[in-house]
Order: sequence, then structure tokens, then C-alpha cells
Amino acid sequence: MDLITIKQRFDIIGNDAELNRAIEIAMQVAPTDLSVLITGESGVGKENIPRIIHECSPRKHNKYIAVNCGAIPEGTIDSELFGHEKGAFTGAIEARKGYFEEANEGTIFLDEVAELPLSTQVRLLRVLQTGEFIRVGSSKPQKTNVRVIAATNVNLKRSISEGKFREDLFYRLNTVPIHIPPLRRRSDDIHRLFQKFALDFANKYSVPSVTLTDEAKTLLENYKWPGNIRELKSVAERISILESTRRIDAAILANYLPAEEESSLPISLKSGENSADYLSDRDIIFKILYQLKQEISELRSRVDKASISSDQKEDFPTSKQNLLPAIAHHQEEEDEQEIEDQEIQEEEDTNIKDSEENSLTIKDKSNELILKALKKHNDNRAAAAEELGISVRTLYRKLKKIKV
Repeated sequence: MDLITIKQRFDIIGNDAELNRAIEIAMQVAPTDLSVLITGESGVGKENIPRIIHECSPRKHNKYIAVNCGAIPEGTIDSELFGHEKGAFTGAIEARKGYFEEANEGTIFLDEVAELPLSTQVRLLRVLQTGEFIRVGSSKPQKTNVRVIAATNVNLKRSISEGKFREDLFYRLNTVPIHIPPLRRRSDDIHRLFQKFALDFANKYSVPSVTLTDEAKTLLENYKWPGNIRELKSVAERISILESTRRIDAAILANYLPAEEESSLPISLKSGENSADYLSDRDIIFKILYQLKQEISELRSRVDKASISSDQKEDFPTSKQNLLPAIAHHQEEEDEQEIEDQEIQEEEDTNIKDSEENSLTIKDKSNELILKALKKHNDNRAAAAEELGISVRTLYRKLKKIKV
């Protein structure tokens, strides 16, 4: 089968070169019995590769078993993979075959292989080396002829250095490595995938399919997609069911993309011929922030001095002849301290009020910068976002707050 046929058969969307290369390697290694290790972030679609290998191999008429190693409790993982004898542990009322025995002459796919306990890794290594395994509660080795394909979304070399994964097992599994690229590196495929998921949803529930405006497409392609294809599908389905309109613009789409950690000001401006206005506004904002910092430092200094002065007062004299003057002197000090405390409190209240006013000023300046960037680029929001040093999605959120 050629690449196009494989994509159609396994419902794979996209023309990314790195993705195409991963599929080609899977097709090349399929006729052999070599172990394969598939790497890639969570949600990139690693589960398609072992199916391609199995279906293009001589084992295609035998069993294909996929095992999520991270979903099986550590106490039962050995029994699940290698089986157990009757009475091997509490609840083992009869003998049971494990996945390696069930998949004999076929293919077993170990997803999240990095989650295997070290003791189970030793058992797996023996299967890869000799084709032998031992059921839990037995001492009799058994043979299996199974093709092993593994996948992980973690850095196994780092796990090896941390003592969480065996190095010898890594080299056994990594005979043929295949890497699946993250969705953010497949920008040309993102809209195609969105359309597919939206259309699948529309066909399933007999509703019109949603479509995106050009600005929404740009926003979709600029998002980093940490959850990859799985996250994209979720967004497409949520929009399809929750939005009454079938034409989705960037403002609507932005509500379905998680907010990035962002500063309150768009201050990362690019230099250029027409950037003088932006630089002057930014200088004003920084000046305000600097003044606020100075005022807060001075206020703290005065409060600290007042506290030290109070702690260093002399003890009252105890002799009878000096008792009354001492009491009078202490009362004068208390009155003076009360006046000083009141002055400090008034100054602190004034500074807090000034800080609030300056905060409003900063917010206004931030809004002015955004509006100037939009005006400069004739309302081209992608260009304005680039000028401000923020993402397009962040710009839409800020515009929504200032109701533009």
C-alpha cells in the first residue's frame, strides 16, 4: 500500500513531512519482527502507528492487543501481562492467560511503557531476549512469539538517569525509533483536522457543520495546542454543540482556547521606523511603576524607623521623687507617638489612593498601546499582535475587555 492509501485506511489527516516520514518508516519495518519504540507528546496520535505496522505485516491475521501500561495497578500488572496460576494470590480462583500468551503469533502494543515497574521491566526484557515468560505463581517457563511495539510520551533517557527505566530494556525496545511530531509543528494540518472533527460531529448528530473565518483560522493555527490532536478534537466538538451560529469568528473561538499566562501590559514591542509613539508611552508607564516602587520603599522605611524608636524608649524611673515627672514625660511620648502614627497612616492612605489611581493610569496606557497598534496596522489584528509582542489570542481577549 502507498502513503495515500494508508492515510485513507487509518483516517489520518495531514501532509506534514515529519508525519509522512513516520508513516513511511512504519510501512518499511512492518514486514519484519523488529521492536519499535514510538515517541511523541500526549495526544499526537501515536496509537495509529502500531496498527499500521500490524496491518501491513504477516501477522495481520492474528491478534492485535493494545495495553495501556499506565492504567493497570502495579500489583496486578504482572498478572495482566504474563498470566497467573490458580491460587497464586488472593482472588486467583482459576488460572488465567496474560496478554503475551493471548497475543501469540500476533502483535502487542505497550502504550505508556515508561509506567512499567522495574520488576515488570525485567520480565519484559526476558520476553524480548528469549521469547520466554513465566506466569505469576508458576516456575515453568512458557514460549511466545509476539511482535512488541511500545510507545511513550516521556524522555526515556532521563528516566534511565533517574533510575526509573532500565537501559538494557530501552535499547531492546528502541530497535526502530519512530517520532510523531506535535500539532504545533503541523500548522498547515490544524485547520484540516478541525474541519474533519467538525464534519464528523455534524454527520453523527445531523446538524450543519461549523466553519471558521480567516481570522479564526489564523488564531487556530497560532495556538500552541499542548493537548495536541486530542485537544483540537475537544474544541471542535464543544464549539459544534454550544454555538448557535455555524460561522465561527476569532472572537468566538478565543473563548474556547485556554488563556495563556500573560502580563497586564503588552510591553514587548519591536523596534522600527514608526515605533517612537509606542516607546514614549512605554517610558511613561515604566516611570509610573518606578515612582510607585520608590514611594512604597519610603513608606516602609518610615514605618520601620517608627517601630525602632518605640522599642528603644527608656524604662520608667522607679524612685518616688522622679515618679510624677516620668509619668508626665511618658504621656507626652505617647501623645507624640499617636500623632506620628496618625500622620503615617494618613500618608499610607494617600499612597494607596495614588497607587490605585496609577494602576488605572497603567491600564489606560495599556489600552492606548493596543488601539495605536491596531490603527497603525489598519485593524490587522495579527500584525498588531506581532507589533505588541503578544499572541493573537491574547489580543482578542484584551480587546474584549475594552469592548472594541
